[in-house]
Amino acid sequence: MGKSEKAKNKHKDKKDKKLKPTLAEQADKHALYQMSVQDPEVELDFFVKTFKELKGREPMSLREDFCGTFHISVDWLKRNPKYTAVGVDFDQPTLDWGHEHNLKPAGEEVASRLQLFCDDVRNVTAPRVDMNCALNFSYCIFKTRDELRGYFEKARESLNDDGMLFMDLFGGTECQDVLEEDTELDDVDATYVWEHAKFNPINNHIDCHIHFEFADGSRMEKAFTYHWRLWSLPEIKELLEEAGFSKVRIYWEEYEEGDEDDENMEGTGEYYETDDVENQESWMVYIVAEK
Repeated sequence: MGKSEKAKNKHKDKKDKKLKPTLAEQADKHALYQMSVQDPEVELDFFVKTFKELKGREPMSLREDFCGTFHISVDWLKRNPKYTAVGVDFDQPTLDWGHEHNLKPAGEEVASRLQLFCDDVRNVTAPRVDMNCALNFSYCIFKTRDELRGYFEKARESLNDDGMLFMDLFGGTECQDVLEEDTELDDVDATYVWEHAKFNPINNHIDCHIHFEFADGSRMEKAFTYHWRLWSLPEIKELLEEAGFSKVRIYWEEYEEGDEDDENMEGTGEYYETDDVENQESWMVYIVAEK
């Protein structure tokens, strides 16, 4: 083989390598999101346990506000052929992804018990359900007291007489810092990156991003971006009460026994009701509001 031929082959190899898509380019951001930030089994176990403890009966219906790919709703429906679910989200492409990847594989029987609405969550109040959930801090998209109270009023309207609203919230001493936190994903060779990009202490507006990094060095930049108001727990409780909820409870995560000042102390995944705790660098709680 002559020099010119070798040079051509070398150039071709480089070109082929360059044209080969990176892992980031091949990845599905919705699938990665579900792996990274959603655990339907854990969430639903907490909802059902808490509902039974407080209401003395089994919940039969669930609504998932800001449902996205409605991963939680489909998992709920798989648990019992008598369960029903409602999902509400205003992004049709994301709903379409959930239909193709979550609902269709679950089968027609499961699909027959799910109602989906592509709409603002404040515009849909029927059918009424036993449990409504707004997870992954999605309601923080409402940045004024009037907006958030208005959402809570509609969420309450969507509940049966003994229904309950479940939400989560994050906070802690470092939540206002600009930072990135990396988490290795077990199911794929990738890293989930949660970023606090900007925080304004005057109005508590926070900009957050989700990125994904891959073994080949590629990165899916800003796969998801959120512009929220970082509400405090007292504000949330007050607005829920103003919206008409009869009781608001805070469930704090239990931590492993040991030195409470240890930065590496891990949460157990179990939550208990309380109204008095010591602040931490980072925490996540469940907020449970009873109609």
